[in-house]
Amino acid sequence: MILTVGTGAVDAATFIRLGGVFSSVVTGNLVLLGYAISGLIVDVALHTIVAVAGYILGVAVGTRVTGPPKEDMPIWPVRVTMALMLEFAFLILFSTGWVLTGGRPDGIVAFALLALAAVAMGLQSAAMRGLGGHAALSTTYLTGTLTGLVAAMLMPRQSGRLDSRGIAILAALTSGAAIGSLLVVNAPAVYPVVPLVMLGSVIAAAAIRRAREGRDSS
Repeated sequence: MILTVGTGAVDAATFIRLGGVFSSVVTGNLVLLGYAISGLIVDVALHTIVAVAGYILGVAVGTRVTGPPKEDMPIWPVRVTMALMLEFAFLILFSTGWVLTGGRPDGIVAFALLALAAVAMGLQSAAMRGLGGHAALSTTYLTGTLTGLVAAMLMPRQSGRLDSRGIAILAALTSGAAIGSLLVVNAPAVYPVVPLVMLGSVIAAAAIRRAREGRDSS
């Protein structure tokens, strides 16, 4: 949920200030790309290409960091935290550029920030895939989550856990987008705090958990 709040905030910023595209919703970007191609709208096409390419790069790098899931892997592997730390580094770069431009980047800077945001979201997606069978839900692309939620509601034999988790994840995305949008428009200098704090808190929680497990095993 915490990671998904950050996703909503990042997507809100890229949609409002970085060309009307998303940093994590690749299917939506591909639809926009098709629209741009059909109308020869170069600006929209360039923004969608940068967003999609950045996301793909993030997924590729994140997958290399996390490696393939293993049957005996812990609930939260160290490599997942490493991928999230790399995402944090990209969000730091994104936030720095955002603040330096007053939250209204344009030209090549806007494209660079869009690329950084998309890479960060790709890294996060790969990190969650690195959880293997322990990860029931995504924190970026959530159409499948909504589909599973509706299907689970119509199947009485299904556990109520998926229902509550699905609702919570979708609510987190919406909340993150709402908070992010308000800050982007009204307090752009403060906006980067939201995705950075969300991601940073998850990394910190993972580190604390690992430290406790280390003490218990010793």
